[in-house]
Amino acid sequence: MGALVTPIIYLADIPGDFFSWSGENFMSRAKLREENNKLKTEAMVLRAQMLKYVALETENARLRKLLRSERNPLEKRLVAEIIQIDSDPFSRKFMINKGSINDVYIGQVVIDSYGIIGQVAEVGLLNSRVIMLTDAAHAIPVKVARNGNRMIAYGTGKNDSLLLPFVPDTTDIKTGDLLLTSGLGRRFKSGYPVATVTSVERISGQAFSRITASPIAKLDQTASVLIVWSEDDVEKE
Repeated sequence: MGALVTPIIYLADIPGDFFSWSGENFMSRAKLREENNKLKTEAMVLRAQMLKYVALETENARLRKLLRSERNPLEKRLVAEIIQIDSDPFSRKFMINKGSINDVYIGQVVIDSYGIIGQVAEVGLLNSRVIMLTDAAHAIPVKVARNGNRMIAYGTGKNDSLLLPFVPDTTDIKTGDLLLTSGLGRRFKSGYPVATVTSVERISGQAFSRITASPIAKLDQTASVLIVWSEDDVEKE
């Protein structure tokens, strides 16, 4: 009797065991899916944090490079952020978040980590307006780094172009020459990188060459600039 009944009892228990196993298996799979989704979310958050850290590292590297760009460690300098760019297509000016409260003054030199950007044209209490060296109303005395020949670079209204008019066709200047601030006029101290000569056109029968140059500063890319005080300004303080 026991031998006959045992299989029947076993068969009777199978549905219960099956549903119990199925329930446990379903719960385990649901739990695994929940944990999987949770891990995916955490991974996404971590990747977002990593992107933020990469952005911060890039920004820190850019600021360190900007601060190291200063030629003379004795000169006072201040990092400023560009907060507005003039919408006028014929104007090359922008506003920064530093003003008279930070001792900024009209005519102050503004650079980035590559070269001259321009100078402060207007000063308010909390912000200032900078005119870029490519503005059509701007001019800057320069010299050829290779031989010291001096000339004036005028803005053209285009961020990638400067014009050097009235340069005698006998002047020793050629494509690729580096132009530095000459120090004449005492506005821009001598030796700051300004531009690279892109073309020299000598026209037969004319006394002057047509010379163009491209600014070294990243005028259309930078978000931060460096305001520079001259040594004389620092000594006055």
